[in-house]
Amino acid sequence: MPSSGLIPMVDAETEAEPAPAPEWNAKPAPGTAVAPVPGATTTPRRPARRPEPSLPVLEPEPEPKPTPARGFDAVAEAVLAPVAEAGATGTSRLAASMARINEAVKQGRIEEAAGMAEVAVAEASASWGQEHPEVLKLRELTAYIAYLAGDALRSFHLSLDLARLRRRQGDPGAAYGNVQSAAAAWRAVRDPLQGLHLGRDLIGVWTELTADGGPANDDLEQLDSARNRMGRLAERARVLADNPYNRDSHAEGR
Repeated sequence: MPSSGLIPMVDAETEAEPAPAPEWNAKPAPGTAVAPVPGATTTPRRPARRPEPSLPVLEPEPEPKPTPARGFDAVAEAVLAPVAEAGATGTSRLAASMARINEAVKQGRIEEAAGMAEVAVAEASASWGQEHPEVLKLRELTAYIAYLAGDALRSFHLSLDLARLRRRQGDPGAAYGNVQSAAAAWRAVRDPLQGLHLGRDLIGVWTELTADGGPANDDLEQLDSARNRMGRLAERARVLADNPYNRDSHAEGR
């Protein structure tokens, strides 16, 4: 008969029964040699140890570089730090004035500190000139005290003037710190129209600093944030122009 290509079924009843399993526990007949059990050993085998996977060698994470304090944060750190006495008579007198001003700030005597700072700036400028490094530090402190006193407009102008001066001196790091101080004072200005006027000056100096490279160019997100605020101020100014009676409700300081 030709093959149909199908696997023939096996009749279960005609399939040969498997041989009975040997009784391994049965005692052998006397004089009969016992054959070893296939696959059995007298000593149990230990399972083969799998080789441990080799872990990749990871390089240690680099330590993050600390971000230097800038703007009023740096000035605040200088206020909290002790003022070292200098050897020369003039610088020693200035250090003493700085120590008194810093102590007044720490104790919350802001108006008194502002008056002392104005006097110290005038005296130091007369002795060394307005662009002397120690005079610039005093002017930064004066801007910070004005910010603490709530005079955001004065603080802004002092800080932005310092940023322009430091840029002319070829110190982009210090100039960017002054820009950050000016930006902090600018955000404290509540009137949107005034904020727009100040913001144009601030972003102009800020953009010039980014062109010079340095820290300003490494922190472009801050400049983008300032530009976004200019857009919000412009919208509030437009609403204010349409309805001047809502002037207070559209004042914005962020």
